[in-house]
Amino acid sequence: MLLGLSAIACHTNKRLANHLPAHIYIQQEGRENKAWKLIWSEDFNGTKLDTTKWSRIPAGTADWNRHMSQDDRCFRMEHGKLYLLGINNPDTTYDKRPFLTGGIWSKGKFAFQYGRVEIKAKLGSAQGAWPAMWMLAELDKYGKYPRNGEIDIMEHLNFDNIIYQTTHSYYTLDLGEKKNPPHHGTASVDAGVFNVYGISWYPDKIVFQLNGKDTFTYPRMKGVDPSQWPYDQPFYLLIDQQLGGSWVGKVQKEQLPVEMVVDWVKVYQ
Repeated sequence: MLLGLSAIACHTNKRLANHLPAHIYIQQEGRENKAWKLIWSEDFNGTKLDTTKWSRIPAGTADWNRHMSQDDRCFRMEHGKLYLLGINNPDTTYDKRPFLTGGIWSKGKFAFQYGRVEIKAKLGSAQGAWPAMWMLAELDKYGKYPRNGEIDIMEHLNFDNIIYQTTHSYYTLDLGEKKNPPHHGTASVDAGVFNVYGISWYPDKIVFQLNGKDTFTYPRMKGVDPSQWPYDQPFYLLIDQQLGGSWVGKVQKEQLPVEMVVDWVKVYQ
């Protein structure tokens, strides 16, 4: 018990020394060379979303969030699993959008810098379905998007038998440096069964994984524009059932509803 309290105190002091809120977990220097330890998890065993860990994602103007909704019909929790749905809007008299989608994020409630995240989930397929698990910067270290970077743990399109695993940043988007180094990879998947999607994130690389196996690595480069590596700051988690957009294509409303089922989320450092 004393050892555990000492470790907690050390971790807390590390946060205080950096003047960071208690919900931000900074991995101690050198910890990446040791065995992973679980620091945060979510099993979705309740009947309602744990609002100390998650919030429902609000609507926005981008392709990914233009249909995000707070509507209860886009969320369900049962049998220890979270269901995030994309549905036809049943009433467009108030909300004119044709579709509604459910998503959650840990923004302002949990973020971490370096470590390993694993998400066990089953993906639904439909034309225009775009389920995603990804990460954005908790703090505004480098400026407006995309300067703080984006880590896409998993994106799935339509009825594909592959997933996309990607990094986005000022370096890849504005400077167009997508091959030095390659900024994305794909992995074969049976989306309709439960898989574990994840990354192992180090100070010098991000290793993307599927069911515990490495699939793609994005390294920190030397001798390139510094914007290549904004991944030296805390990031929060997003899990959402997206619909439509220029990448995934037009939604076939006859194929809705579609859902992503999330069993658990685990983060290690």
